[in-house]
Amino acid sequence: MDERLDLLTGWVRQLDGLAAAEPVPASTDASFRRYFRVQGRDSYIAVDAPPAGEDNQSFITVAGYLRTMQINVPQIIEADLELGFLLISDLGSVQYLAELERNPEAATDLYTDAIDTLLLMQSGGNEFRNALPVYDEALLRFELSIFREWLCDSHLGIEFSGDDETSWEACCDVLVSCMLQQPRVFMHRDYHSRNLMVTAENNPGVLDFQGALNGPYSYDLVSLLKDCYIQWPTEFVDKMLTRFHDRCGHDVSLDEFRRDFELAGIQRQLKAAGLFARLLHRDAKSGYLKDVPRTLGYVAEASPRYAELAFLSDLINERVLPVLPETLP
Repeated sequence: MDERLDLLTGWVRQLDGLAAAEPVPASTDASFRRYFRVQGRDSYIAVDAPPAGEDNQSFITVAGYLRTMQINVPQIIEADLELGFLLISDLGSVQYLAELERNPEAATDLYTDAIDTLLLMQSGGNEFRNALPVYDEALLRFELSIFREWLCDSHLGIEFSGDDETSWEACCDVLVSCMLQQPRVFMHRDYHSRNLMVTAENNPGVLDFQGALNGPYSYDLVSLLKDCYIQWPTEFVDKMLTRFHDRCGHDVSLDEFRRDFELAGIQRQLKAAGLFARLLHRDAKSGYLKDVPRTLGYVAEASPRYAELAFLSDLINERVLPVLPETLP
């Protein structure tokens, strides 16, 4: 029995033109949200987002901000916040990830579109960013603790000595300080190949933006270019990074921006690896653990360039990655 799907189906069928709708699964999600495609006069997406675990008002509010910026996000057709149901316009079924895996030679065009949209979000978002929650020190440190608790401890059983704890906290200080010192922008927070859709007009379609924050300017770019789900050669990443830097309008050198980009990436990648482990151990979702080696591979590659992150480099390269493969499902 799927009581929420039955409720969602009944709710959808009350809407104009959808009396005979049969919701069909459209995609999966790491959160509690589920997406179903329904057909009426047009194709729509019905969203099951239980209000106890999902902030549906933020989805509606941020969608309004992004549509004002002329960014291609779903239109909210109907919403019942009490039930946690939404009916939104359908941006199609071709994720960036699927298209890039099928047709990697399309990468330059697709990433150029994605970076131009990100630049538009940052410039157009200045009007709205102060209405967003701030990506503050408490949240940054909590996210790093997810890696420490769920991947190192719960998944791998790595024990930290007193000296290890001190060194770990010092690395966290470096990452948090860099993030807090960067120029602040309207930040999507999860801008990557699974949340971008290939569209015929105004490409890309942008999804999963309800967690938007007032945060560092490099974060969304590193989410895009050092993606947990697909990896690109260093030369390609640097070409796209340079495109963004040359157009972003911030008075920082390219070398300074690369440092901001890499350290923001390390913070995000540690958080993501911890979240993937938490999805397994807390939520019984094993499908994301296979992406941890790629995600931490970025940290393994970048961290040796920063002497202040020597403990982190050793932790990832000597204590985590060597034992990780034997723990994968």
